[in-house]
Amino acid sequence: MKIYVASSWRNEDQPRVVNMLREHGHEVYDFRNPCDGTPGFQWEHVAKHWKHWDVDVFKMGLKHPAAIAGYERDMAALSDADVCLLVLPCGRSAHLEAGYAAASNKKLVLFTPPFTFGGPELMYNMCDEILQEWSELSAWAKQLKFVEGASHGSI
Repeated sequence: MKIYVASSWRNEDQPRVVNMLREHGHEVYDFRNPCDGTPGFQWEHVAKHWKHWDVDVFKMGLKHPAAIAGYERDMAALSDADVCLLVLPCGRSAHLEAGYAAASNKKLVLFTPPFTFGGPELMYNMCDEILQEWSELSAWAKQLKFVEGASHGSI
């Protein structure tokens, strides 16, 4: 099973999630360490002071070769995945990736350990499953098999 883990650089559990899924035999895309050997995209690859940009500078930053390459690499992996696992806490990019997965009829699963739960979100209804314990995530990964024609929203 090809799994795209949508999360955040700030999520300290992301590497643990990736490793657990791989231990269960899944092919997992790790945006921090893409399989092509290049480092995962970070805005520091575009500019040192990116946190102080306004919208106009941000729009130009999106056209930087490093940003384009990072986007294309991540989107290719997301398009190729069978499942998108949204791991909280995460930000806007991960939520856009989850929305893309749902709209593409990929299986979408939310992993939100209790300490990361920020409150109810109506659009999480797109998720096929919502997991909150590490044991649930491990059991899900263990039983996960590709089902032709599986779609989101059928909890």
